Amino acid sequence: QVQLVESGGGLVQAGGSLRLSCAASGNTFSISFYAIGWYRRAPGKQRELVADISSGGTSNYADSVKGRFTISRDNAKNTVYLQMNSLKPEDTAVYYCNYGYYRRSVHVGSGDWGQGTQVTVSS
Repeated sequence: QVQLVESGGGLVQAGGSLRLSCAASGNTFSISFYAIGWYRRAPGKQRELVADISSGGTSNYADSVKGRFTISRDNAKNTVYLQMNSLKPEDTAVYYCNYGYYRRSVHVGSGDWGQGTQVTVSS
């Protein structure tokens, strides 16, 4: 199975911004055909869906990030981005992306989970 690679995490102060990137390893997999989801796992919590974007560009967001996060895709670069603004300490987590499909309008990841990228927001 194809594994997507996340990057762009880091340490930022509350109120700051980060942009995460999600790209396919190798050049034989086209992200453009798939719905891509960004997920996160905070310490001691289960992985949760943060945002997703369909192959057609329709996006959805968890209530906790609406108005602060923006998911976008650049099919020419085979990359999906997550722009995170107005970051809060509760956004601290390892962020993952995955390709998948929608089941009852909810994104479900299909591929192997990668290493993720750590986002730490200090207060």
